[in-house]
Formats: sequence, structure tokens, C-alpha cells
Amino acid sequence: MIKKILLLLLSIAPFLCQSQDILGKWKTIDSDSGEAQSIVELYKRDGKVYGKIVKLFRKEGQDPDPICDDCPKDDPRYGKKIIGMEIIKDLEKDGSEYVDGTVLKPDEGRIYKCKIWLDNGKLNIRGYWGFLYKTQEWTRAE
Repeated sequence: MIKKILLLLLSIAPFLCQSQDILGKWKTIDSDSGEAQSIVELYKRDGKVYGKIVKLFRKEGQDPDPICDDCPKDDPRYGKKIIGMEIIKDLEKDGSEYVDGTVLKPDEGRIYKCKIWLDNGKLNIRGYWGFLYKTQEWTRAE
């Protein structure tokens, strides 16, 4: 009997952990240049998923600790440091995806509706502006 229970637990463990796979640190990759831009940490709060920038990859001559002066002026993130900024908000699990959230692109100052999902160990994040969208693929940060 104990062996059957243990076998059952071991067989369903991957499914129980699957919802946690998106949590942790991810390297954001610019879909146009292919260059790493930042490290974003995804975490849960009150049953929803959020993400904050924990590191920026800056080129020589760029401000190593910039503020979001392109953010909308009525947004509480306006004028705040980008490192430590919560850029992903309110994602809710829906099957294998997390949906109905928003993502802020600090270098543009735009807020998009978004959804994220895992595909072969990569995190896909899709930002929507009306019916238009753009998808980026992020890799797990070491």
C-alpha cells in the first residue's frame, strides 16, 4: 500500500511542480538584436504572478542605474529606478498559460496587456497593443 501511494506521488509530482516552472530569474532577450537586456525575477503574490527587474545589461556610456523617465507620468513608476521596478503585474494562471496581466517596457514607457507561457524550457512573453502583438523568448538565468 505504501509503495502504491509513493508511486502515485512520484508520478504526479512533475505536474504539481509544473506551475512553479515560470518562477525565478529570466534573462530578457531583445527580439530584434538578440542581445540580453536584463534579468527579470518572476514571483507569486496573492495568487498572481509579478516580475521585477533585478539586473540590467548596459553598454559602455549608458547610465548603469537609469530611472524610468519614459514611463507614463500618471504611473507610480514614473521617475523611479528601473532596477527593482515591477514591470509585470497581475498574471493569472489559465491552463498552461498566465494571462490577463500587464507588462511595462521601461525604455518605451508603454504598458501592454500580456501573457506568458513555457515552451521547451524557454519563457515566451507576448505583449498586446490592441490587436497587434510581439513575442519575446526569455531564457532561464543562471
